[in-house]
Amino acid sequence: MKLWSRPLMVAVTALAAVSLFGVAVVDRAAAQATQATPPANATAGTAFKNVTTASLKELTVADFLGSMGVMAAALGYDCADCHPGAGSDKVDWVIDTEKKKTARKMVDMVTGINKNYFAGVQNVTCFTCHHGRDMPATTIALDKLYGSPNDEHNDIVIPGQGEPSVDQIFDKYIAALGGAQKLNGLTSWVATGASIGYGGLGGGGSFQIFAKAPDSRAVIIEFKDHPERGDSTRVYNGKVGWVKSPRGLLSEYEQTGNELEGARLDALLSFPGRIKSALNNWRVGNPDDVNGHDCEVVQGRGPKGLLATLYFDRQTSLLVRAVRYSLSPIGRVPTQLDYDDYRVVEGIKFPFKYTFSWLDGKDAFQINDVKVNVPIEAAKFNKPAGK
Repeated sequence: MKLWSRPLMVAVTALAAVSLFGVAVVDRAAAQATQATPPANATAGTAFKNVTTASLKELTVADFLGSMGVMAAALGYDCADCHPGAGSDKVDWVIDTEKKKTARKMVDMVTGINKNYFAGVQNVTCFTCHHGRDMPATTIALDKLYGSPNDEHNDIVIPGQGEPSVDQIFDKYIAALGGAQKLNGLTSWVATGASIGYGGLGGGGSFQIFAKAPDSRAVIIEFKDHPERGDSTRVYNGKVGWVKSPRGLLSEYEQTGNELEGARLDALLSFPGRIKSALNNWRVGNPDDVNGHDCEVVQGRGPKGLLATLYFDRQTSLLVRAVRYSLSPIGRVPTQLDYDDYRVVEGIKFPFKYTFSWLDGKDAFQINDVKVNVPIEAAKFNKPAGK
C-alpha cells in the first residue's frame, strides 16, 4: 500500500479519480478525462465500456462507483493502479490490464463464497482478506498476537446489555439540542462557512448547507479565488439526488440505487426532531469510544439494505458521529459524518465543526453562521446547473 493513500484518502476509487470537495487537487488535464452524464436508469454495463462482471454490470452508476471504492480501499490502491494514466488526459479506462482481469475473478470468487457457504449472506468481502494490502497476509505476526487487541468494528452492532433504550437515548438527544418544541418548529436552515480541507489539501473554499424539512438538503462548495478548481455539489430534493464533481470521471451524475437512500438519510438527520422515524429496527449496542467521547451506540436500518450507526456522547447526549453503509456486491460502502463544537442558534444547538468522510476523500468544514427558518428556493435542491 502506498504510504500516502490511507492518510490522505486521495483518489482511492478506481473510477472517481478525485474527491468531491477538493481534497485532491489535480491539473486541468484530469477534467478532460470525464465522461458525459449517463441516463438516470443506466446500468454500469451500459454506461461504461468493458464492465463485464455479472454482479457489477447490473448496478446503477452510483452504486458501481461505490463498489469501485470498496475494492480500491480494501487493497490500498488508487485509480492508476488498475487504470493506466488515471488522473491525466492519457487515462485509458477500457484497457484490460492484468490487475483488472484478476479483479474480475476475485469478485466472482467473493460472490461464490457467500452464495455457496453463507446462503447468500455477505459475510466475505474484499476487505475480509486484504485489509488494505494488495497481497493478503497469510500468517499472523507474533507482535500482533501479543499486542493490543484488534479494534476493528463489526458493521452490525451487538445488542448491549443494561444500556438505555433507543427512546431514552433519542429523547436525551432531542432535549440536549433544545427540546422537542424547538426542533418541531425547525422548518429550514442555512449554514455557511469555510472548507478547512484535510491533510493540507482542499482548504481555502467556502461552502453552504441548505436544509428544508422534511428531507431536502444541498451542500455546495465553491473556490471563488480558484475557479479553475470548479464548484462541487451534493443535492437531494426528497426524491432525486445529484452529485456534481468537476474533477471526477463523471462531472455530474444522478444518485440512484443504494446511494440515493444514503442521501435521503443525510437529509432526514438534518432535522433531529424526526430522528426516530429516519430508520427502523433500531437497536442499542455496546458503548464505544469516538475521538475521546464515551458514546452510547444506536443502529438502525432502512430501505435497500441501508444501515446506519449513530454515536451519542454519554455526558452531553449530543450526536458526535454517524456512519451509514450502503450495499455493494463486494462489501458495504461506508460514509461517515462527524460533528463537534455545538453552539446555540435561536435556541437550538448546531454543530459548527462538520467532517465528511467517504471512499473518495475526507474534508472538514468550519461553520461560521447558521440561520434558521429562512426561505430557501426549491431550485437549490434540483440538479446542479451546468457551465
